[in-house]
Amino acid sequence: MLLTIDIGNTNIALGLYEGTKLGARWRLATDHERMPDEYGIQMLGLLQHSGCAVAQLNGVCMASVVPVLTSRLQQACRMYFNHLPLIVDESISTGITLLVDDPKTVGADRIVDAVAVNVLYSGPACVVDFGTATTFDAITADGEYLGGAIAPGIGISADALSTRTAKLPRVDLQVPPSVIGRNTIHAMQSGLMLGYISMVEGMVKRFRKELGPEMKVIATGGLAETVAEHTEVIDVLAPWLTLDGLRIIWEMNQG
Repeated sequence: MLLTIDIGNTNIALGLYEGTKLGARWRLATDHERMPDEYGIQMLGLLQHSGCAVAQLNGVCMASVVPVLTSRLQQACRMYFNHLPLIVDESISTGITLLVDDPKTVGADRIVDAVAVNVLYSGPACVVDFGTATTFDAITADGEYLGGAIAPGIGISADALSTRTAKLPRVDLQVPPSVIGRNTIHAMQSGLMLGYISMVEGMVKRFRKELGPEMKVIATGGLAETVAEHTEVIDVLAPWLTLDGLRIIWEMNQG
């Protein structure tokens, strides 16, 4: 079995693959203070709860946008699973060409998402990843990564409203009964959620002008399902897309 790990700024996503099938998967809160032993014990507990013994693991593939945690998770995997993770960076085979000014500056998660889309859905495509940041990535019909756009995530925007204003509270990230809020909570939810969905729809329209009318839209990330319920621009909902990409990259780099 293969353990895939995607270390993000807000969450760490993990998944177990048997062949191409994704089995148990988890999302953990990213904790910059946690040490390798703590992560190791936590991951070991998750594996045991899923019925997977350490001896069944054939390897670990990892992507990270949090450098301080990359080495800690790497160390945890070595100590608790006896596997040194394959870490996604510019030195490994991904099967895609990065047509950007400096490939080293592209986040590992964005590369992994592009790989998954290229193999599983083909281009041209726009990947919308609803994470700490909301990212839009463009993949051509030839499997080339063109670049994209980065916007503040919905959570960041919600935090900014409550911390930078005197009277606005924290609110749940859910769509209100109507776009016109009749109280402060609904008004904030309208601006945060429906306003954000409108931003996504506008960006998708602009991407389609450059990639062509046949462009697919693939949504992933923690809030992808919530957003997909309230817009028609998303063609494919793939909440675990990054884990699929890690599995594909692992297979590409074996042997």
